Amino acid sequence: MATDQTLNLSTTETISSLDNSSASESVSLTALYSTNEGLYRLGNNSKIENALATHTTVSKDGLKYTFTLRQNDKWNDGQPVTAKDFVYSWRRTANPKTAAGYAYLFEGIKNFDAIQKGKMSPSKLGVSAPSKNKLVVTLSEPVPYFKLLLAFPTFFPEQQSAVTKYGKQYGTTSAKTANNGPFTVSGWNGTNNTWTLKKNSNYWDKKHVHLSKINFQVVKSPSTGLNLYNQKKLDVTPLSGTQVANYTNNAGFSKFVGGSMMYLQLNQKHVKALKNLQIRQALSQIVNKNALATKVLRDGSTAPKGFVSTNFVQNPKTKADFASDAYVKAGVAYNPTQAKKLWAQGLKQIGQKKVTLTLLSDDTDQAKTTTQYLQDQFEKLPGLTVNIDNVPNKNRLARSASGNFDLVVSSWGADFADPINFLSLEETGNSTNNGGWSNKTYDQLIKASQTTNANNPQKRYQNLVDAEKVLMQNQGVIPLYQPATTELWRPNVHGYVWNPAGMSRGYKSVYITK
Repeated sequence: MATDQTLNLSTTETISSLDNSSASESVSLTALYSTNEGLYRLGNNSKIENALATHTTVSKDGLKYTFTLRQNDKWNDGQPVTAKDFVYSWRRTANPKTAAGYAYLFEGIKNFDAIQKGKMSPSKLGVSAPSKNKLVVTLSEPVPYFKLLLAFPTFFPEQQSAVTKYGKQYGTTSAKTANNGPFTVSGWNGTNNTWTLKKNSNYWDKKHVHLSKINFQVVKSPSTGLNLYNQKKLDVTPLSGTQVANYTNNAGFSKFVGGSMMYLQLNQKHVKALKNLQIRQALSQIVNKNALATKVLRDGSTAPKGFVSTNFVQNPKTKADFASDAYVKAGVAYNPTQAKKLWAQGLKQIGQKKVTLTLLSDDTDQAKTTTQYLQDQFEKLPGLTVNIDNVPNKNRLARSASGNFDLVVSSWGADFADPINFLSLEETGNSTNNGGWSNKTYDQLIKASQTTNANNPQKRYQNLVDAEKVLMQNQGVIPLYQPATTELWRPNVHGYVWNPAGMSRGYKSVYITK
């Protein structure tokens, strides 16, 4: 290994919070995942690995989890990490006054819903510490992916003395926080664009942490990042657009795909034409998704097989990719001849000869490129006029939520590696189902996966496969492309763990060779 174990990285934004109860965006969560630790960590392929939990027992009904905690982990001030730190943290996150962005991940824990509605005290949450190294969690219903959630910073412990000491200032700077993970954070004053993670001498597994420090700096532009990489001031840099094609054969080129989807929501509540199945299918089949990914965007993105991304979840028995098991060709295929037939059928059924639709999206360069391509493809359908409306991200989200759109380009990045994290979005009444698609069979399959078959992995998996097929057969949404993370890595940097969902960036085991 190299003598100097310093890694130089960039992000596109600064940290917004180092409070794991309130952090809700990727830069902050990634910092917390590196500087703190919960019951588990994620290994390769979202494999659950023990962190502070040394042993876990689960009751037969899947409702009670008992964790034995290791006794040699400490906070950065030397105080021991105990089961009470988990209880304190989870109650604080569940408290509606905290307004935790990821509190909804606690939904399966006993009494959480009542606590959120103000009907119960946070002290009634289904979590307890019978002793220093025993943590007991009681669920209100089985949560088959519960262990995956526990690797997410929202479920990490918090040091009550530190939160009390800093009050509302807790987590607003690197000096006003507490760390128990592989690294500690320093040099972040709450707004600045540089900070450093340093190896934590109190960390229980410090012998497997090889980096002495990780320097972060905010770099907004991919071209600036590439220049810094070539000057050896960065060890990793993201690539975009034409950079991807230019560097594909570079020794350090890395491409990560899975866990996210760009898709089109169609307003089936308020737009007469979009309530028609044939019209929705025509809009999907007139778009060449492969050309969009490989010839228009050219940034490493790939064509989708369905709504749930590829390289995300495997069949428990056969290890086949979920996206392959649930594949409905007509839901994502490019078939302009069939599209025009479906379009004509749809127009006849609704009694119209012409349709005008507005396509809503963000105002980034990539979003504009995508909407221009979609407009060109859609207008190949006779009698269809598509107007483009590119607006700032916040406006797009607000308009989506209020149903103020005809077609909207939406994105989803999974919080944990389970198909339900995608499929629940399209349940009837889900707050993210802005298009208002609704199907009884679909809802029943989702419910069965969460109740009747919750503790039967294979039957539950089949419920979700069948649900995805219903969604695609009925064209509830139109998957457009799977974004890829493409980066240049210094070839002598090893041990990085990437996952398609949840905490996708793991730096704990990284090391640098000569």
